[in-house]
Amino acid sequence: MADKARVVFRHIILALCFWLPAARRKAIERWLRGREEFKKLQRSDWVLMSWGKSGRTWLRVMLSRAYQLKGNLDASELLDFDNLKRLDPQLPAVFFTHNNYLRDYTGNLHSKAHFQGKRIVLLVRDPRDVAVSQFFQWQFRMRPNKKFINDYPPHGADIDAWDFVQDKEAGLPRIVEYFNGWAQAIPELRDVLVVRYEDMRQDPGAVLAEILAFTGTAVTAEQVQEAVDFAAYDNMKKMEQDKFFKGSGARVKPGDKDNPQSFKVRKAKVGGYRDYFTDEQCAQLEQMVAQLDPVFGYGGQQA
Repeated sequence: MADKARVVFRHIILALCFWLPAARRKAIERWLRGREEFKKLQRSDWVLMSWGKSGRTWLRVMLSRAYQLKGNLDASELLDFDNLKRLDPQLPAVFFTHNNYLRDYTGNLHSKAHFQGKRIVLLVRDPRDVAVSQFFQWQFRMRPNKKFINDYPPHGADIDAWDFVQDKEAGLPRIVEYFNGWAQAIPELRDVLVVRYEDMRQDPGAVLAEILAFTGTAVTAEQVQEAVDFAAYDNMKKMEQDKFFKGSGARVKPGDKDNPQSFKVRKAKVGGYRDYFTDEQCAQLEQMVAQLDPVFGYGGQQA
């Protein structure tokens, strides 16, 4: 069954389940989404793993441009699993995931066993910046049903950034738990490259080259640099405004073109969480991040 057919199948099943209790509908939808993701995981050449709002779209655009240059493809063809591979078989099928719904389908709620044998790039970012960025994603871009099935605060809830960041299901506590779970899994999975958003900001070319080498695609230094330039912040903002990438849906498109906070490419600032909280609140966040496994290099005043 093709990927689009599976999505259609999911919508049909959910339409037939409209009369079920909300909790049951949620469980069914998460299982169906996990089933779709598992099929992609099996067919993927490598996996890009992250928590939401960790710089994945920026990295996706850099990878897209590097692959486009290698395959002489249209610059508006944004990498979306195997779409570039279908145009040029030498390019990989890249599975982008947060390991969210997969757990419901496989039953591996804590184990990462379903990733055994896969090459994984684990993209991480300071959890404090992630949590704040997720707040704006929740407030201005996230659909009500997505909030419901992922246990985010309900649509229209009257909460501010501080309330959101402290939320046990969607905020900093959950992100720290997620990172720590991956820290424990890295030794058993073995084929994992940890990439920090902050290092990408400092030297995007070096990080992109490392990812491409790790995942097995040979590109030139010139192609890497062109990919970095293409995905530069100002150009990304312009491409989002102009809806440059065809067929990308809402992935690289503002929720409201008149509201800067609704853009997918918002600030891209390291340590930007400090702009939203008092010194006392930042100290509380620092204590929460101190529970994070040191393998990622965060904690204290380090951003």
